[in-house]
Amino acid sequence: MDSTDWKTLHNGSDIRGVATEGVKDEEVTLTPLVAGRLSESFAGWLKESFNITKPLKIAVGIDSRLSGPKLKEAVSKSLIDCGVTVFDIGMASSPAMFMTTIRENNRADGAIMITGSHMPFNRNGLKFYTAKGSLEKEDITLLIEMAQSKSSFLTGDKGEAIKEDYMKSYAKSYVDMVREQVNNATDYNKPLKELKIVVDAGNGAGGFYATDVLEPLGADISESLLLEPDGRFPHHIPNPENEAAMTSVVHRVKESKADLGIVFDADVDRTAIVAGDGSYLNKNKLIALVSAVVLEEHPETTVVTDSITSNSLGFFITEKLKGKIHRYKRGYKNVINEAIRLNNEGEECHLAIETSGHAALKENYFMDDGAYLITKLIIKQAKLQKEGRTLTSLIEDMPLPAENGEVRIKINTPDFKEYGEKVIMDLGLYAGDKHGWDIEGDNFEGVRINCYLPNQKGWVLLRMSLHEPVIPLNIESEVKGGLKNIVDTLTTFFSNYDKLDLSGFKNILY
Repeated sequence: MDSTDWKTLHNGSDIRGVATEGVKDEEVTLTPLVAGRLSESFAGWLKESFNITKPLKIAVGIDSRLSGPKLKEAVSKSLIDCGVTVFDIGMASSPAMFMTTIRENNRADGAIMITGSHMPFNRNGLKFYTAKGSLEKEDITLLIEMAQSKSSFLTGDKGEAIKEDYMKSYAKSYVDMVREQVNNATDYNKPLKELKIVVDAGNGAGGFYATDVLEPLGADISESLLLEPDGRFPHHIPNPENEAAMTSVVHRVKESKADLGIVFDADVDRTAIVAGDGSYLNKNKLIALVSAVVLEEHPETTVVTDSITSNSLGFFITEKLKGKIHRYKRGYKNVINEAIRLNNEGEECHLAIETSGHAALKENYFMDDGAYLITKLIIKQAKLQKEGRTLTSLIEDMPLPAENGEVRIKINTPDFKEYGEKVIMDLGLYAGDKHGWDIEGDNFEGVRINCYLPNQKGWVLLRMSLHEPVIPLNIESEVKGGLKNIVDTLTTFFSNYDKLDLSGFKNILY
């Protein structure tokens, strides 16, 4: 009997599970057998969804996790048994795997990336791609149902595995992009020779960007960190939101007097940046920076962000950059799909970007690609450097909040979703009746409230977590002491709900 709890593997538009034994007594859920069955289902789904009658070609890649090779072997075997020609890409980035379905020569019908993204080393997962992008949540639900029912897509024919050094040509596309767009008259081949750049790949798959992209362009990468793949992630989790990762790069940038620091996650679909002065350029600052570059190229375009972006960012995009901001639901696929929807309806949108570092540009098929994003910014840095300026000069007019805080409030009841939604609805009603508080007009997630009182002057967002019994709360204030004043008001409101664990809420001020 199949003991796999298939539903636990479903993580939005990906598959995620425990793939390595011996950690905190966690049971392995993503086994080679499970990965193989899901891959067979993907092959069947591809044929049916795109009416493909010829033998399929599917690219398969991995990040640096220890479980990757074994899972890749199982995935490849299942696909070969289905008559599929498997392009074995080896160590790769997720965006590169998507590009195997786009490239003109020997284009793949689909791609499977075996990665756990920013998760701990014992986790792993599967990302599925077609030329339309990564699969949707509904598609993953269907793949799981097909795998669970043991639907067979064996054709009776055997495929084959072909090893491809695709990452070299993928990296070269960035080298060519920089050379052409920087167009350095004094040294076309090495347009970045005046730049020192620190790359922290976190021992994931992103080391190629330093050695195969930046170094051939002449950049000094000598102070880079953790470029060698190591699936144990012995130093820190490869995650641009990880404090240890960011602190390490800040120290190295300052110490080596580098021009820029870059942090990738394990599969390189996200990034964060450290400026030459050691300041973080992530979250709202990263969105502002990329928006400045995109709006220079596409004036008045719409920028789609997630729901927790700040009012100061909105002011910067609309008033300083003369663009439009469209806040939508959290989740990188939500943000990307909303940008695509706006374009389809006639509203020009060239950028979809989430505060976590997922950024997708229209010119790059709306694929969230950390390497593409950082390449755009490095090109801009190289051009600005000729003028004696840096990237941070692009956002020097962006006002910054005086205080901000975030807390995840736990809900202690089995019917947490219904309870949480009631709290959110009640807060909206409370704000409507309170002098100086007003509900944001365009609101796609939870309730966002603008606080106009002089001693508060900020905003609040309360929303429901997608999967957990939690209501995340974000607060921002433009005045010193404003955060405490907003918290005091919310404390009175929350006191009416005995199923909320407010212990963490009190620490939002620290």
